[in-house]
Formats: sequence, C-alpha cells, structure tokens
Amino acid sequence: METMNLWDNLVEEALVKLENLKLLRSLRPIHLPNDQQSKPIENEAQSSSISDHEEAGKDLFQVYDEMQQWDRSSVEVQIAEETFQRWVCDFPSTGDEAVCRDKITGNEAESCPQQFKKLLLFSGNDYLGLSSHPTIGKAAAKAALELGMGPRGSALICGYTNYHRLLESCLADLKMKEDCLLCPTGFAANMAVMVALGNIGALLTAGRTPLEEERIAIFSDSLNHASIIDGIRLAERQKSVELFIYRHCDMSHLNALLLNCKMKRKVVVTDGLFSMDGDFAPMIELVKLRRKHQFLLVVDDAHGTFVCGKNGGGVAEEFNCEGDVDICIGTLSKAAGCHGGFIACSKRWKQLIQSRGRSFIFSTAMPVPIAAAAHAAVIVAKKETWRRREIWKRVQDFHALTGIPITSPIISLIVGSEEKALQSSRHLLRSGFHVTAIRPPTVPPNSCRLRVTLTAVHTMDDLKKLTTALSQCIDFQDIGIQNSSGYARL
Repeated sequence: METMNLWDNLVEEALVKLENLKLLRSLRPIHLPNDQQSKPIENEAQSSSISDHEEAGKDLFQVYDEMQQWDRSSVEVQIAEETFQRWVCDFPSTGDEAVCRDKITGNEAESCPQQFKKLLLFSGNDYLGLSSHPTIGKAAAKAALELGMGPRGSALICGYTNYHRLLESCLADLKMKEDCLLCPTGFAANMAVMVALGNIGALLTAGRTPLEEERIAIFSDSLNHASIIDGIRLAERQKSVELFIYRHCDMSHLNALLLNCKMKRKVVVTDGLFSMDGDFAPMIELVKLRRKHQFLLVVDDAHGTFVCGKNGGGVAEEFNCEGDVDICIGTLSKAAGCHGGFIACSKRWKQLIQSRGRSFIFSTAMPVPIAAAAHAAVIVAKKETWRRREIWKRVQDFHALTGIPITSPIISLIVGSEEKALQSSRHLLRSGFHVTAIRPPTVPPNSCRLRVTLTAVHTMDDLKKLTTALSQCIDFQDIGIQNSSGYARL
C-alpha cells in the first residue's frame, strides 16, 4: 500500500541518518547455557486432565483442559485485618501495617500472629488466571536456579539473551508481525514508540525546525492510556510532531480531523480495549479510515492480548485485521500473568525503536527468569483455549444476572460522585469482594466508578454473590455504563 511505502521510506531514511551518525543500535543475544528447551521440567503435578497425557513427562509446557485447584489462588486473596479496617474506614496508609515489627528493637518479629480477611478479587488484570499456573512458575524457577536472576545490564549492552530473543519470536508469531522488541513494561513500550516517532522528523531535518509538511501528525483517542499520552508529550518536545485529539471512538470526528490536516505523515494511535471503560476501539471503521487516509495505525493491545481472538492474538485478531495494524504494543503483566511489555512490528521499526526509544535504551532488560516464564505463558495461553471460552462465558453470565450491556471482561460501573464510589467499594469490601473505587485524576470528575474485572477462573457462583452485593449499593437500571464524556486526559 502507498501508506506503507511512505512509512517504510521514512523509517529507512531515518535509519540511514542514524547509521551515518553512528547512532544505530544493535541487539546481540548472549547465549545462556541449559536452554530451557533442552531439558523437560519434572512432572510434579499429575492430573488426568493433562492434554496429551502420554507425552506429559516429555513435554516442557504442560497444559490442562480445565480449571485446576491452583487456578483459584489468582482470585482468592487475603489482607491483614488492620489493613482491612483502614480500608473500610478510608484511612490513609503507606502499607507498613503489613509487616509486624518488634516495638522495642524495630526489627521484624519472627512470629507475629495476625488475623486475615479473605476476599474474592474482582479488580485485577490477570484475565486468564495464569499468574498461578505451575508450568509458568516452573519455567521461572528452572531458569533462576540454573542461570540466576540477571540480566547483566540494559538490552543494548549485555542484558539481551537467547531467552529474550525466543520470547520476542513467539510474540511476533502471535501478533502476525515480522518481529518484536521486548521492553521492561508496557508503559515503557508505548513511550518508546511515541518518542521514536518524534525522532523521525527530527532526524530527517538535520537539527533544524521541521517545516509543516515535514512534521508528523499524531491523532490520539481522548481516552488513550497515560503511557501513550506521556510518550506523545516527550515526542512533542522534539518539535517534529503535532497532536490532534479525537473524541473517544468517534470516527466522524477523526475523519474530519484527518481531512483538515495538510500533513502527509499521519499516525493514529488508540487503545484496542480501553482499560477504564471496557469498550473496544472501532477497529473495522479505523481500518476503513486507514485505507482512505493512508495513516500509520498503532494499537495498544494491553488488555486484549491473550484474551481476544481464537489464538489469543488480541483485538486485531478478533476483528480479523492483523494486517492493517502496523505497530501493536502489548504487555505481559496482565493476561499473561507475568511482567514486561513488547512492541510487535516490522524489522525496520524494531531497529528504529531500539535505537531511539529512550525508555527501552536506558532501562535494564527483563530478568531472565521472567523472560522464561513469559515464554511459557505465551505457549500456555495459546494452548489452553478453555480459558478464553470461560472468560467470555463470564461476560455473558454477568449480563444475564444484571441486564447491564457489557462487551468485555472490563466492567465500568459509573456511579458519579467520589463519595458514592467509595461507599460502594466499602460495602463490597465488607461483603468479601476486592473492588476498588476509581477516582480523579484517573477518571474525570463526577464519573467515579467501580471497575469490575472478570477472569476465566471466576465461577458462576462467584458472580451470583458479587451481583447480589452490588445490587445492594447500586441500581443496575440507573447505572452509567461506558458513559464516556470525551474528556481528554491530555
């Protein structure tokens, strides 16, 4: 397509400039011994539900056909009674009550009996319940025991290993992209992409202030994540980009902004699944506009990766438009149950971002055991398809129980005032549910809410108890659902 030729040429020119300036950075994996593919993890957990049971002892990545006992630990949590009481009374806390200390010496006491309150978690992002999966934990433990923690430095110096490269290749395949770049967090990944975009204009104008036709126009959804916003702010400081904010998911407004923009280099960036409202970006309409206006499409799929699509490929796979998303940003700290971020893109874009994305360049690389665990999580998430089936069943169950029209596992129950949100959260806390009140500045004033998240390892019984407690503090018929105000967090 013409737009890809434009951006490929721009990135290629920027890479040539970097090479001429001797600023082109390279990743060179350090090969660690005892590659995790060479030895199977000992099979400690025998279960008749193991897929390919006969091969279980030989298979490094054990997967299961249904929920196991350990899965529940991802949603069943407990907090100290003192912490619970402070939360109920809305007293400020620094978290120090979680540690018992000797009142005389100040040292941690060896034995300090505390009472704990058990809570059912409905506010996390571990959508598939993988944080407690034994295969993932064993992969981390095996790497830590055999190789230590690491890494030895930033990825561009000596922190990039064959474990990191293996994970990148696996994620690139999942996202149907040519390559992938690991970042320390999803926040850092978004920052790196936005800053690299700003660098293109600065590089190609050799230090002078870019003319209008040389600048890059970035069109951002008004409810995009803070990491996108902060990245754009840094890109703007290079004076080579101009920002346009379009109303949340409003394709008519975006189309009008695109039509009135005289700059040829256009980028549209959006969350795939919005973290606070639980609604999807209008991917089909975005693809149509991309073909019309020839812009670069960047999607932050933090909350859709592993949750949406037949293979867990995310929002783009769900809407069958992987080929139309040019750069896909994701995280391993949500549905993968691990930690870290990534950027799935072309090899050209990867080379540019790893050379100019400051949040990538100046951060220590992901620890090797985390990379090993995340690789195992990608395999498990793809193979254990029952987890995606179950989470979408819970979405249907919640709708059936409440009548609230929801479209994703993120349920935004907008109650209005800060006090009402806090009262509702405290009521749920007393009822045994961990659901936090979301308040400004995370959301606009008077749109405070309860953010409820569903997982694959919640049960129908869990939902019945939750909705009963919810019905005692809010009216399902009057509740504001996905009542986006178009408030621009910028």
